[in-house]
Amino acid sequence: MGATIDHQDVGAGSADELKGLDILLVEDSRDVGHAVKMLLELCGARVDGPAANTAEAESLFAAHRPDVALVDFHLRGGEESSGLITRLRQQGVPVIVLSGSFGFGPVPSVEGATFLEKPVAEADLLAHLTPFIAKKTAQ
Repeated sequence: MGATIDHQDVGAGSADELKGLDILLVEDSRDVGHAVKMLLELCGARVDGPAANTAEAESLFAAHRPDVALVDFHLRGGEESSGLITRLRQQGVPVIVLSGSFGFGPVPSVEGATFLEKPVAEADLLAHLTPFIAKKTAQ
């Protein structure tokens, strides 16, 4: 994730660790979004995004339902993604919220979402995503 992933764990994921997993990525930083997408695709995931705002994310979601969504909480221009997260959860899409600003205020209340604070190690991110592969194959 560029400046937000701890690259000490580079190589932690195998080329097929996330094979078959469909991920919606919402991240307003171009560099971070590109780095996360590359990591996830190298691990075999199919990634829609990165969407830089909730409108783009809603459009991607309307076109293709993901198995899981990775969503930055604070987006450009002061936009928060809590409404998007709620809609995704209501549609049965698990959400992992990423943010580098949880330490600067109260953690947002979004029922059912998992929260990871940036910078997040690649191994930690992959550890949170791999259970969705088993869930998908069980369906």
